[in-house]
Amino acid sequence: MTAKPDIKTLGSLKASGYKVKSIKDELRDNLINKIQKKTKVFEGIFGYESTVIPQLEHAILSRHNINLLGLRGQAKTRLARMMISLLDDWIPFVSGSEINDDPLKPISRFAKELIAKEGDNTPIDWLHREDRFFEKLATPDVTVADLIGDIDPIKAANLKLSYADDRVIHFGMIPRANRCIFVINELPDLQARIQVSLFNILQEGDIQIRGFKVRMPLDIQFVFTANPEDYTNRGSIVTPLKDRIGSQILTHYPQNIHTAKEITKYESSLDERQNQTVYVPELAKDLLEQIGFEARESEYVDAKSGVSARMSITAFENLLSTAERRALIAGEEKTKVRLSDFVGIIPSITGKVELVYEGEQEGAEFVAEILIDNAVKTLFSTHFPKIEKLQKKTTETAYDSLIAWFLGDNGFLEIIDDASDENYANLLNKIEPLDDLINEYQPDTKKEDQLFLKEFVLWGLAVNKKLNRERFKTGVFFS
Repeated sequence: MTAKPDIKTLGSLKASGYKVKSIKDELRDNLINKIQKKTKVFEGIFGYESTVIPQLEHAILSRHNINLLGLRGQAKTRLARMMISLLDDWIPFVSGSEINDDPLKPISRFAKELIAKEGDNTPIDWLHREDRFFEKLATPDVTVADLIGDIDPIKAANLKLSYADDRVIHFGMIPRANRCIFVINELPDLQARIQVSLFNILQEGDIQIRGFKVRMPLDIQFVFTANPEDYTNRGSIVTPLKDRIGSQILTHYPQNIHTAKEITKYESSLDERQNQTVYVPELAKDLLEQIGFEARESEYVDAKSGVSARMSITAFENLLSTAERRALIAGEEKTKVRLSDFVGIIPSITGKVELVYEGEQEGAEFVAEILIDNAVKTLFSTHFPKIEKLQKKTTETAYDSLIAWFLGDNGFLEIIDDASDENYANLLNKIEPLDDLINEYQPDTKKEDQLFLKEFVLWGLAVNKKLNRERFKTGVFFS
């Protein structure tokens, strides 16, 4: 953070060579500078490098107000917040001004009268870029007074002024955000009459309060966010307002598992002790992200509502916590994630997906279990030979010896959730056909990942109806 400039009067500001610059020009100039220096602007945003970010930069270069349109959990608000990095470190404003008046281009009566009275001795203060971000969640109860302002009868009485005098106005959030970025989240939820009140601010720069028109060319970078679902379910953006928004940018979910893993890794809030205690195989991370992809395609999940990236983030946190708790119970200092630990992520799934009628009938937990099974089934076919639905009994497969093991005297395998690592390893290592299968089809598997892969094979055979798998209160049973 750069030091606050030591300029305290209008005269000193003029002498410094300061020039008036609108916020849109400020964002544009700083973006040009960063692009030329090849500096990354939107750090920590993954999967948008060739889609959303270029379009957002085009909009900033074009000095447009922006609408980010997409389903929940697509980093819309985060993108808006990161635009702060494109603002100047400090900007001057007339000290005491409610609306951050530019000393060389004042727009409020207060600032104009103060400058007329004090001249070059007018006191100047400085606003840091972190304080130049305003955010408002649009809800049906938001009023024009909240956003634009209202007549303050107490101020009118104290100053002995009529309601027709602009000095009795109490400014709302938008005028107070002059020379700032102003974000309105979930714009369609704003009542139509409130959206109408934004027309003139966006286009003509004047505001109307209780029929009293105030010419006030506010300097604001507007960013709106909206969910496509809202257009049909809860409201819509009125056409004249939509027409005044320069760029509408469509956001999207991660398009592949690699990108999804990057987001989860960056966003997960983990205790350092969890990282040191719990080892997570790469396949477990892939499986976790695949659950999100399965949810977005599931017949039980409302596709219009979307499945937020927060589901994978919270699921990953719960997965590590499940393994950590197991290690604590067993008195072990370190452990590895198991596939049976995925039972611990179910609460992260049930709270993050909106179910359609069929899903509600089945129940949220049942749907979560189906999503995990579907993810196992999808990834299993990419790691091992595909199991055909219709197959002659006489056809030889890569899994015959493993299935024969379960048909033999052994008959079953029982994995207790809180089993120690030693017990867990002994259970899986006694199934010799698992070693043969992994050596043939996944020979490059790291030693620390092999136990997870062995359990993954058993789940894969179960979801493909080659083995029985039953969940009981304290573990899982294969036969």
